[in-house]
Amino acid sequence: MKDLAPGAPETARDGHSSLVEAITEAVHDGDDRTIRRLLARFAELATIADLYALRDALDTARPAGAHGQR
Repeated sequence: MKDLAPGAPETARDGHSSLVEAITEAVHDGDDRTIRRLLARFAELATIADLYALRDALDTARPAGAHGQR
């Protein structure tokens, strides 16, 4: 069984990294329709490790000091 929490990989599994990048770009662009579509696709494929990768990608894409801002 996979390790579900501590030590989760920093990157998404092969093939998911481009999806994570697309979600990150859509969030940065504020494209709500694309975000919803990509998140639906991500939800079909995601594992716990992928969620960590998405979180990390979104954190690095956000400007410093912008936490909690839309």
